[in-house]
Amino acid sequence: MAGKFFDQWKVGDRIEHEIRRTVTETDNLLFSTMTHNPQPLHLDIEAAKETGFGQILVNSTFTFSLLVGLSVGDTTLGTLVANLGFNSVVTPKPVFIGDTLRAASEVKELRESKSRPKAGIVTFIHEMTNQRDEIVCRCERTALLQKSP
Repeated sequence: MAGKFFDQWKVGDRIEHEIRRTVTETDNLLFSTMTHNPQPLHLDIEAAKETGFGQILVNSTFTFSLLVGLSVGDTTLGTLVANLGFNSVVTPKPVFIGDTLRAASEVKELRESKSRPKAGIVTFIHEMTNQRDEIVCRCERTALLQKSP
């Protein structure tokens, strides 16, 4: 399913995104090094063993990025003008290598754009859970979407 236009959404619409993703060591290593994050908790298994987690903790900005990425195909693919912002990003549970993550999105708010008559603003709540049904990331995304042609 491709993204929807602004006027195709209703407050309360909810999507359970079909694509799931198992996080690998390579995901965490590449993301951490590409973003110049030298945190030993993400990169050094011996240092990570000495923490309260006892193992490598997946970089939370990877988790956040994956959450948004998993939502795009069903929400804004092909209809996005621009992301306007992300608010209230929380990571209430850790993500570990080998966790399988899935995402869901709900429309929180809709409003007309004052500056772009052919677009509107949608606020989504995106939520990611692991294989134990624990919420590992939640955020609010505000996006400017095209209206139906």
